[in-house]
Amino acid sequence: MNNIVVKRIDASNCAALALPNEPFPLFGRLVVERADGQWQHREELFTQTTTQTFPDEHYQLADIDAAGFALGAFTADGTCIGLATYAWRWNKYLYLDDLKVNGDFRGQGVATQLLDAAKPLAQARGVRGLTTIAQDNNLGANRFYLHYGFRIGGFNTDDYHFTKQVGKADVYYYFDF
Repeated sequence: MNNIVVKRIDASNCAALALPNEPFPLFGRLVVERADGQWQHREELFTQTTTQTFPDEHYQLADIDAAGFALGAFTADGTCIGLATYAWRWNKYLYLDDLKVNGDFRGQGVATQLLDAAKPLAQARGVRGLTTIAQDNNLGANRFYLHYGFRIGGFNTDDYHFTKQVGKADVYYYFDF
């Protein structure tokens, strides 16, 4: 994507941490199974598309920096249109905690740029890959992670058992450098 610059979030641009969450379509789910020691998946499309919006996070730069770092994607005029927050992990993986792109800029490579920019920062610290989690019913996110090159490394059907989101599951993703 032209004219988009990815920068580490610091005191000079920390207002980017307030990038609001926007609705995203729920049009299918990733069905994940494990057979013969291998993760397999297929898509199940819904008959009706709905939308979901995650609650806004109210990030604080000191908290982000204590756990890891954040990257923002900015237009030429300095408007933040994408945000990725990362946390250092004990297992040589960098955890992608949040990834969001303004709806007007989705599908234009912004999310890919935010992941690509994290790699050298992670590698400089001895990290060997990225990890993240996506809800099974967010097929758009699952497609993105699989297309980027992540592999499925786990599946959890119990996280939402006692919540309003009962019936959802989490897909655990890993990307090795």
